[in-house]
Amino acid sequence: MTSTTVPAASTASAQAPLLPEAEAATYAEWFACLAEPMRVRLLHAVAGSGAGMTIGELTQRMGISQSTCSHHVRKLAEVGFVRVRKEGTATLVSVNTACCTGLPHAADVVMGVLTSGPCCPEDVPAGVTVRPLTDDDWPAVRRIYAEGIATGHATFETEVPSRRALEGKWIPGHRWVAEVDGQVAGWAAASPVSDRECYSGVAETSVYVGDGFRGQGVGKALIRRQVVAADDAGLWTLQTSIFPENRASLALHHSAGYRTLGVRDRIAQHHGVWRDTVFLERRSAAV
Repeated sequence: MTSTTVPAASTASAQAPLLPEAEAATYAEWFACLAEPMRVRLLHAVAGSGAGMTIGELTQRMGISQSTCSHHVRKLAEVGFVRVRKEGTATLVSVNTACCTGLPHAADVVMGVLTSGPCCPEDVPAGVTVRPLTDDDWPAVRRIYAEGIATGHATFETEVPSRRALEGKWIPGHRWVAEVDGQVAGWAAASPVSDRECYSGVAETSVYVGDGFRGQGVGKALIRRQVVAADDAGLWTLQTSIFPENRASLALHHSAGYRTLGVRDRIAQHHGVWRDTVFLERRSAAV
């Protein structure tokens, strides 16, 4: 996964394909449902309640009639924003947790943030140098890994892996560090996804930028070197998983030719909380 905190921006190419009609219709239905301010307020109230609220509680809190509340809740339930179930004589309304990821994802798709751009970033600052990782770089690499973990949106790891573990999984020739003014500012690496021969050209990638160096083009320099080296070495597919909250990393990868394949809902737990990831892939032009 990836640790970057540069400002997220649309990287859509002028040649990007149009949004499929069926997908556009689905998103239009979602946005149309939320075109009513009362529904937005109701959804916000339910989402913030944690365990959910009864129709009676919502009616009292919103200061509206029960019939009006039930009408808007029904509209929210029809598009999947909330779930409604009976508990005795009460009707309990709870948020559909999938919309916490799905709605921001839809906005990103429509606004072009998740649209693949051309490879690769061209505006790499002259002050950033990328070179192969050496033995002397390991303390800085592991420190930057720890800084990524501290953001809460870089990886499912909660502790920095040992040097031996990282050396054992990172592909030789695909381990890079970026320097700024002689200091290691970030690193990038690729790992095989399988030991089967048929997947020998498929790798999982990571890009980490150190605290204090984010927003300076370090991520752009690293990912450019990473994908160019992968193409030159015959790696035909690069893939990565990124937390949907890490919008900067999503934008960075799309600037390097990655495309979003989908969102993996509740794929694993992080500090006891189920988290989603966006799964991205970059295919070599040789394929």
